[in-house]
Amino acid sequence: MLWVAFSPDGSALASGGRDEVIRLWDLREVGANDAAPGPQTIRGHEGDVYAVCFSPDGRSLASAAADGTVRLWALRGGKAEPLKSLQGHDGVVRCVRFSPDGRTLASAGADGTIRLWSATTGEALRSVKGHAAMIRGLAFSPGGDRLASGGIDRLLRLWDVQTLAAQAELAGHATTIECISWSSDGKTVASGGNDATVRLWDPIEKKPRQTLKGHGEEVDSVAFRPDGRLLASGSKDRTIRLWDPQTGAHLHTLSGHTDRVESLAFSPDGRTLASGSGGTNDGTIRLWTLPDNIANSPEGTPSSR
Repeated sequence: MLWVAFSPDGSALASGGRDEVIRLWDLREVGANDAAPGPQTIRGHEGDVYAVCFSPDGRSLASAAADGTVRLWALRGGKAEPLKSLQGHDGVVRCVRFSPDGRTLASAGADGTIRLWSATTGEALRSVKGHAAMIRGLAFSPGGDRLASGGIDRLLRLWDVQTLAAQAELAGHATTIECISWSSDGKTVASGGNDATVRLWDPIEKKPRQTLKGHGEEVDSVAFRPDGRLLASGSKDRTIRLWDPQTGAHLHTLSGHTDRVESLAFSPDGRTLASGSGGTNDGTIRLWTLPDNIANSPEGTPSSR
């Protein structure tokens, strides 16, 4: 699975993968150590589905794929219905995000551009050539007034959403930036790269803060817990590492996947971590139940299902 995302109420999980299919899982039917019931499948893309996200009100879903499109889906009665296909990117679309107010969609991909769309009408609002090569990571600030992006050119860039004017260009990763997450308090941006590091940035002072080392291979996914007090990273080394973003301390390592961990998402209540692996030796989603105080838990305590 290339991407996983929780619905705003935590009752559903969406995933996208290399089989061109979006899947919707009803988590209300999943118990401890139980396999999830068969998901609803959503078809329409003609290529790998690299990203999916729910609107903040949970009434719609957006997806981005290798076919160069962003698609909007209406969620009604537990079913997904196609709304719009947004076209404008030249090549693969790797990222799509709803703004926190749900009014705007941001997308980015192989053409190095960031595009903003009306989430209501699908109208193209504005775009900018943001990077010299493919963009692989994109995140809104919690206030929705800024964007962070990163990609093959190794640079983390900050943007003003209203004008798409560049605010900062931050260097530090030695190779491609694969993923980005913005903390809920707005004070930290995390990025993961092919250099096997997680880097923490101060988006207010526009400077690097800390480099987290521990993964043995490239970092494909990062996610902040909703309260901002825990950071998860997933890697080609098949592990998930949990960090204290304030101190940079490594708190825990989760093992279980048999191939690279390409996507991570916390449930809205922060008690469950979903991880997805799209590797040929895995192809599964795992749900990890996290203790309230992960720092004081013995290694291996979080359970997966």
